[in-house]
Amino acid sequence: MKKIVMFDAKPYDRESFDRLQSQYDFRIKYFENKLNPDTVALAKGADAVVAFVNDTIDEQVIETLHVFGIKILALRCAGYNNVDFTAAYGKLHIVHVPAYSPYAVAEHAMALILTLNRKIHRAFNRTREFNFSLNGLTGYDLHGKTIGIIGTGKIGRIFIDICRGFGMHVIAYDLFPAEDSDINYVSLDELLKRSDIISLHCPLTKETHHIIDEKALNLAKDGVVLINTSRGALIDSLALTEALKTGKVGAAGLDVYEEESEIFFEDFSAIVMQDDILARLVTMPNVIVTSHQAFLTNEALANIAKTTLDNLNLYFTEGDLPNEICYQCKTRPNCDRTHNRPCF
Repeated sequence: MKKIVMFDAKPYDRESFDRLQSQYDFRIKYFENKLNPDTVALAKGADAVVAFVNDTIDEQVIETLHVFGIKILALRCAGYNNVDFTAAYGKLHIVHVPAYSPYAVAEHAMALILTLNRKIHRAFNRTREFNFSLNGLTGYDLHGKTIGIIGTGKIGRIFIDICRGFGMHVIAYDLFPAEDSDINYVSLDELLKRSDIISLHCPLTKETHHIIDEKALNLAKDGVVLINTSRGALIDSLALTEALKTGKVGAAGLDVYEEESEIFFEDFSAIVMQDDILARLVTMPNVIVTSHQAFLTNEALANIAKTTLDNLNLYFTEGDLPNEICYQCKTRPNCDRTHNRPCF
């Protein structure tokens, strides 16, 4: 029986993994601690490690896991910008969950738009105090509005379908446009200038870091609505705060935040928030911050658990790694990844 150590494990993670654990020859040890250089020692004696989006998988962590004899780390998420792949190559196989429920994230993005537009959050607070005034709650029809979607992967394309269902005009930008699609691609500058709402659905890379910064916001329409359910660092948080103060950005729905790693998924309700930018954002009536919960549906949690355990089971039983992430493939013409084999 293989010993698996899971970091940053929450009750909903344990439920979904425990439900499937009996189907595999695994024994899972759960830790609430995030994986980082200070906690990596907890993995000693394990055969594999399971990590999450805000865990730190840097050179020091990778080297320690390598010394422990651990050869595979399974991310129970799609994103992997928290991994040092240069350090990992040749030492640690990295697998992920490329798709768990793109519908969950896309639907959450639309929920943020609807809530901000129709002021549902403000109405909820009012009526709990028996204040039934409609003053200040006016929204607008989404039908006929232009929405700009940055990133047209699985989530982005599903979100496009949702927006079209509302009768919205959809334009999109992607560094790698989908071939043979009916998506109306435009340049980033054109998207910024034309969009009434902008929604981010792209991964965090060197090219997309702060893709929404002061310069980009200056190009946008006055009163533009900004939605981010992807990665926090796609947006320059300070620039966003200033744009909200001036009214350049009319509203923002954020399921992710640039400095969320030590904050999100935890309860800080009894202490003073030390992050001044986040503290400012949550006080604004035209901003909704949710705690990286866009993925959180029963279907998504079940898919995450199954794909993660399948990834590990394939490695230990057959040696196949269809969901391995490897940046060496492009430089190796005969890379085994073309046959779902491990990268090294």
